[in-house]
Amino acid sequence: MNINFTLIAQALAFAILIWFTVRFVWPPLLKAIETRQKEIADGLAAAHEGKASLEIAEKKNQESLSISKQKSAEIISQAEKRANEIVDAAKTEAKVEADRIVAGAHSEIDQEVNRAKEALRAEVSQLALSAAEKILQKEIKKEDHSAMLTKLAKEL
Repeated sequence: MNINFTLIAQALAFAILIWFTVRFVWPPLLKAIETRQKEIADGLAAAHEGKASLEIAEKKNQESLSISKQKSAEIISQAEKRANEIVDAAKTEAKVEADRIVAGAHSEIDQEVNRAKEALRAEVSQLALSAAEKILQKEIKKEDHSAMLTKLAKEL
């Protein structure tokens, strides 16, 4: 065996192996590597877009939350204002009603006083007539009696 022949045969076998690898094995490997690189790049881009859209969504969420807080504060403020108005209106209405009741009570008291005065006048005139009858020892006619009562009532 010749060492040169062995080296040349090994070099030739190695060259055939390289040619075979470059021709049949290397293109599918490169294609697979490129596909994988593209998938990784697409995944990273999608992750980047997702992160950006998440930030945008968080900003929108914060904005809508602040708007909702403002609206709820306005609604609460309006409700408190309306409650105060209702309380004030109820107080005013209650005061008017109390004044009306007091005025009614005063007028009723005045009417009762007037009725009592009239009853007292009638009794006084009746007593005066009874006393006059006893003094005169005679009965006074009904027409005269009522005329005297009316006159006495007016005078009292």
